[in-house]
Amino acid sequence: MVEKDESGPGGISEEEAAQYDRQIRLWGLEAQKRLRASRVLLVGLRGLGAEVAKNLILAGVRGLTLLDHQQVSPEDSRAQFLIPVGSLGRNRAEASLERAQSLNPMVDVKADPESVESKPQEFFTQFDAVCLTCCSRESMVRINQICHKNGIKFFTGDVFGYHGYMFADLGEHEFVEEKPKVAKASGAVEDGPEAKRARLTAETTMVKKVSGGSAGGSGGGYGPKILG
Repeated sequence: MVEKDESGPGGISEEEAAQYDRQIRLWGLEAQKRLRASRVLLVGLRGLGAEVAKNLILAGVRGLTLLDHQQVSPEDSRAQFLIPVGSLGRNRAEASLERAQSLNPMVDVKADPESVESKPQEFFTQFDAVCLTCCSRESMVRINQICHKNGIKFFTGDVFGYHGYMFADLGEHEFVEEKPKVAKASGAVEDGPEAKRARLTAETTMVKKVSGGSAGGSGGGYGPKILG
């Protein structure tokens, strides 16, 4: 991880402004600053976990902890692009660390070779968001309850061939929804190409909303619902 000089515009370094220029244009400087302040726990470094890790690191979170107690298998070496050739038998999180860190030196990436089931409640409260893959239902429910109680964003999911699932418990949060607004044709133009163009002209408005629920969860407000 490299040290950051925050003398650039908006309290971020010039290097960060250049690195994240495209996404700052997409979701704004304030959103990027919130990303940069976030510490994320990612559990499970199989194919899905590797893809999630890549996206989080490139997005520019402050820190990412990769947690996985399993060893690299022949299947992992074919499905997980963060694991180098010749890593069979190594811990999956530790084997993924070097390539993960090289994606973005400005993100503090760490590997934890322990089992998520052995982690106490206090371990999870150091993170702003927790993302689980390859976990049992019991672990998902327990960790979701810890995150829900402590205001930590919680995500879980997995894939099985062509099938998969995901669940998110974000607590009470604000989000912006894009609403299409179709402009009506002017009364002076009743037919022809101009009228057709007018009918197809659309505008979008951004609406801020507040949600206190979860996506994909059971009626109790938290706890993953697995469909099979």
